[in-house]
Amino acid sequence: QVQLAESGGGLVQTGGSLRLACAASGRTFRSVAMGWFRQAPGKEREFVAAVSRNGGNTAYADSVKGRFTISRDDAKNTVHLQMNSLKPEDNAVYYCAAALFLGAQTMGLTLSEYNYWGQGTQVTVSS
Repeated sequence: QVQLAESGGGLVQTGGSLRLACAASGRTFRSVAMGWFRQAPGKEREFVAAVSRNGGNTAYADSVKGRFTISRDDAKNTVHLQMNSLKPEDNAVYYCAAALFLGAQTMGLTLSEYNYWGQGTQVTVSS
């Protein structure tokens, strides 16, 4: 079992920044790959960013590439998503997720690769 808890969401103006955090518990953090997904009203949940178990590889959706950065702190069992240059189209509930069965250098890019999910945190970008 892995428990995930997101924090750091909120209201920000266009062009602003937010830093999301996801605290994990219940399993050795180094044994899971981590990802961030988001879901806007009326839309399907979509991939945002992922980091491999060993932290050496990251991946991003084209829509956030160059603006968002995912990182993991294994000492604190936490993964962060730094979001800069936010746009109204970034409005969504952001979820972190943990994947148990990926290789050490593999990033999970699809929902089906993840085994555990947090409750989500709302990000609202005002225009």
